[in-house]
Amino acid sequence: MATVITMPRLSDTMTEGTVATWLKKVGDKVSEGDILAEIETDKATMEFESFNSGTLLYIGIPEGESAPVDSLLAIIGKEGEDISALLNGNPVAAKTEAAPEVVTPNAVEEQSKSVSLPKGVVVVTMPRLSDTMTDGTVATWLKKVGDKVAEGDILAEIETDKATMEFESFNAGTLLFVGINEGESAPVDSVLAIIGPEGTDIAGIAENYKKGGNVAAPVAEKAAEVPNATSNNENPTSNSTDRVFASPLAKKIAQDKGINLSQVKGSGENGRIVKGDVEGFTPQAAVQQAVSTSPVTNSAASVVKPFVPAGEKFSEEIKNSQMRKTIAKRLSESIFTAPHFYLTIEIAMDEAMKSRATINTIPDTKVSFNDMVVKACAMALKKHPQVNSQWTADAMIINHHVNIGVAVAVEDGLVVPVLNFADQMSLTQIGASVRDLAGKAKTKKLTPAEMDGSTFTVSNLGMFGITEFTSIINQPNSAILSVGAIVEKPVVRNGQIVVGNTMKVTLACDHRTVDGATGAQFLQTLKQFVENPVTMLA
Repeated sequence: MATVITMPRLSDTMTEGTVATWLKKVGDKVSEGDILAEIETDKATMEFESFNSGTLLYIGIPEGESAPVDSLLAIIGKEGEDISALLNGNPVAAKTEAAPEVVTPNAVEEQSKSVSLPKGVVVVTMPRLSDTMTDGTVATWLKKVGDKVAEGDILAEIETDKATMEFESFNAGTLLFVGINEGESAPVDSVLAIIGPEGTDIAGIAENYKKGGNVAAPVAEKAAEVPNATSNNENPTSNSTDRVFASPLAKKIAQDKGINLSQVKGSGENGRIVKGDVEGFTPQAAVQQAVSTSPVTNSAASVVKPFVPAGEKFSEEIKNSQMRKTIAKRLSESIFTAPHFYLTIEIAMDEAMKSRATINTIPDTKVSFNDMVVKACAMALKKHPQVNSQWTADAMIINHHVNIGVAVAVEDGLVVPVLNFADQMSLTQIGASVRDLAGKAKTKKLTPAEMDGSTFTVSNLGMFGITEFTSIINQPNSAILSVGAIVEKPVVRNGQIVVGNTMKVTLACDHRTVDGATGAQFLQTLKQFVENPVTMLA
């Protein structure tokens, strides 16, 4: 009898997966333990083994496409076995080109309610795009009421508490209703949109299905009032923000090949860049395209600040972004609930400066002082695990894995990408990882998984000339290290006044988990590592 294989849950936070590569094709023999496919989760790309033997009769999710956990991935059975009943009457081709209809978990939940939906109508709700997300803001609608929507099309850009992310449609039809206008926020699971057959009467559906939050009235007749909505004849690759629209697989291929997507012409819907566009891209074509389409710059197009006559008061109101709201909420909770205390120590940096200069003479190697501090923190935390802890109402959790968050300033505020298992990384690995994560942070391409799970945080303002400062603990961590600038000044060495280089670091501790002596011992160990960098290379 044929066995249905569904999209597995390969991590505790995984809600959907992408088939990166199929290692078997329809008609191939499959043995128990064979690798069926490589599945890209929210954390890594992992091999997926078959627990069944037989013939691969059906592929439900083609390469490069994504689907929720438990969606139909494949069917394995006896060669020639009739599986039409499993596919609800869909014939099996030699190689399935289209995935079966995928319904999001929210849509399943909504359709299971007592209120019946017209045939083919799906209620799309505000997705939970990160584990800490409670509200989302619609930054941009890429579709407007009345537009055709295909499965996989980008409906909107959703601003979460951590990043602005593209939200794809899992359903095809016509966009009948927009529940949250651009710039507006709503709780997770609020009605975001309704998709269904053109002309369907959806009166009352949004009101019957909303779970909370403000839901806008139907705007089919007011679509023109939605600002910056992208119409079908507009090319989103050349909008006012110069944002490049591409499929996730196209972005991954471009990143692997070092291709600048802004130079690639998209052949997908509304100029969206797809896999074939990247694979067929050549630098010469990009040059020709740039020559033929390069716009004429106009200095008058730059942003003009309002003129304020002398002596007149002027102020402007800037709406808080979702990120800014979340920063305010979380830091307020931290400072008002965790009893902070601060410990400062001064570190001699002369040997660190010599070691860094030597390390950076190695080709393709670049290590910063911050990388050295991160490495020293990781090693010190292994010796003082109580600093690597978190407080709960019932117990103190001591983390024996070291995941260090590195605070990065971005345009809208602050994000903290995480170096997992930093204690197991070399200095050069830390340097490369920090540069990669910081680059993603600046371009808003960090994934939620890359910002989750820190056990300790490092914040560095030394590059701005700040010599000493204190930080608010990034909960649920128990401590955060504030790193100041390296200062050249007179110091006493062996009873003599000489010119030396020093750096001050301040450890903010949660007194519920870290006592003064514990924090002081951690800083002493940190100081020893930084002042003697060779000990970090062992």
